[in-house]
Amino acid sequence: MDQKNVEYSLLELALVSQGNSIGQTLKNSVALAQVAEAANYRRIWFAEHHNSENIGSSATSLLMGLVAENTTSIRVGSGGIMLPNHSPLIIAEQFGTLAHLYPGRIDMGLGRAPGTDPQTATAIRSDFMEAAHSFPREVAKIQQYFSLDNQMAKVRAPIAEGTDVPIYILGSSTDSSHLAAAMGLPYAFASHFATTHLHNALRIYKQEFQRSDVLDRPYTMAGANIVVADTDAEAERQFTTLIKMFVGVLTGSRSPLPPPTEMDQELLTMLNHPTINQMLRCSFVGSKETVKKKIEEFLEQTGVDEIIAVINLYDHRDRVRTVQLFAEIMDEINAQVPKEF
Repeated sequence: MDQKNVEYSLLELALVSQGNSIGQTLKNSVALAQVAEAANYRRIWFAEHHNSENIGSSATSLLMGLVAENTTSIRVGSGGIMLPNHSPLIIAEQFGTLAHLYPGRIDMGLGRAPGTDPQTATAIRSDFMEAAHSFPREVAKIQQYFSLDNQMAKVRAPIAEGTDVPIYILGSSTDSSHLAAAMGLPYAFASHFATTHLHNALRIYKQEFQRSDVLDRPYTMAGANIVVADTDAEAERQFTTLIKMFVGVLTGSRSPLPPPTEMDQELLTMLNHPTINQMLRCSFVGSKETVKKKIEEFLEQTGVDEIIAVINLYDHRDRVRTVQLFAEIMDEINAQVPKEF
């Protein structure tokens, strides 16, 4: 792999911890964005989830506005807007508005999954399945609404026309890799929970990539669960929260993030369950030294241009610490890249 500087960013789900409120959780999200900005993270993205009392990232564009208002330089975006849930026109108007309020700082990540269960997806939009199958056309509509060429159209989003809002295609399988390549758009893979198709999706995207007005070359991003602490043992203890969360996802047990415990045999058995192990394969846990080695191996294997850190821990202070330490790791890795003269 050619050595290159690798960007690092943050994906925020605003997960509620036991004993916490949604209000405090959202305040913590803002505080975390401010810490990430100070640590030179490239961007912070907010996910979209519905019908979950322990996830605060439901109204993505509202959270983006809140964070953009309380930061000054970090890019703020959606990771992502689940487009089949929405009218492309309304999304264009929302993001066009954000682009005027916070110029040069707004990203639009677009995905085709519902971000919820089938019944809720139908409640959000009765024709969800049809919209999901039309995802490529829906993305094209978004692009058209942002284009100055749309000024003579009968249906317009004037507030979006000509604004600078880059579009990213999100994926957790190989489907969207074909689309991102064909459209010449940057591609972000959700490897923080969907690891099976990561390498194949990146290969397809790079092989099929078509140059566009947006990109001359492929641009790849990958999510990873990050837990960095002063020692491996402390990081593994904090990681137990994430193991329990993923077990809860699989068993349908909806509960706030539980506090960490010692890594006992029962938790190790859970972690080694084939499904849990596969979902958490892109999890880098340990001290700075340990995680740095794991990140270097990941970069060597994938060649991604950007890592999106997902830091779902029980204690806000531990999340802040991981955000800061992960930035130090990435700065050290990038410092090893030969400088061009």
